[in-house]
Amino acid sequence: MKRAETKLVTVPSQNKIPERDIDKSPILEVSHLGIDFGGLKAVDDFNMAIGRTEITGLIGPNGAGKTTLFNLLTKVYEPTRGSIMLDGQELGKMSTVQVNQHGIARTFQNIRLFDKLTVEENIRIGLHNHVKYGMLDGIFRTPRYRKEEKCIHDKSMELLSLFDMEDMADVRAGSLPYGAQRRLEILRALATEPKLLLLDEPAAGMNPSETAELMDTIRRIRDEFQIAILLIEHDMNLVMGICEGIAVLNFGRIIAKGTPSEIQSNPQVIEAYLGKKKEEN
Repeated sequence: MKRAETKLVTVPSQNKIPERDIDKSPILEVSHLGIDFGGLKAVDDFNMAIGRTEITGLIGPNGAGKTTLFNLLTKVYEPTRGSIMLDGQELGKMSTVQVNQHGIARTFQNIRLFDKLTVEENIRIGLHNHVKYGMLDGIFRTPRYRKEEKCIHDKSMELLSLFDMEDMADVRAGSLPYGAQRRLEILRALATEPKLLLLDEPAAGMNPSETAELMDTIRRIRDEFQIAILLIEHDMNLVMGICEGIAVLNFGRIIAKGTPSEIQSNPQVIEAYLGKKKEEN
């Protein structure tokens, strides 16, 4: 059965978000964002709004600036110009850690796990903001320490259950199959309780069956956690099957925004991916 497309409506900034989110301010509003590396404009005049429960896709040819944009949103890179508003607050001079604490979490194109730690220990690192006991509690194993450690363990197992990975809790992360490592990285990001989750090529290295399962899980994450998700992905079946709004980036600039059907039929998008046809004589 074909999935019904979500209706996108215009917000005051002239960006579009899902109709169901229109009674709330967008979780993310990006205005005229850009960064220069020397004389190269890697990202230029980027504008986007994301609704509070929206699943949005960011697509484009290799080298279009997609991962650079993620680095700007998470303050790995400091923008040359423009503004980023998360939940109504300008990120300004926030550090990467402060941005995460404020509500943006991400995964990476190249998996970044603590390979020598167990699956559960990787999740626990993501739960660091939940730790409420002090150093002395840890040294003397106080009742408060034991209570908090149990809560963290229970939360870790609850997150692992999203991907049916509870039985892998004591397995060393570096020994997991590639697809399982991808799923673990997503769970670790979720452990920080984000308002906006950035997924950089989450389906990379997955087979069609794993990708289909991933689509269901992304929807489940959005529905259960009531958060927004922005993903970079080259698998067009996943993008068109799960994203409500899609932005197409080419040479650092957005060339099209819209629903999946609008993007699929957009001449500029077709040209960016397939090249311009030569005119017939």
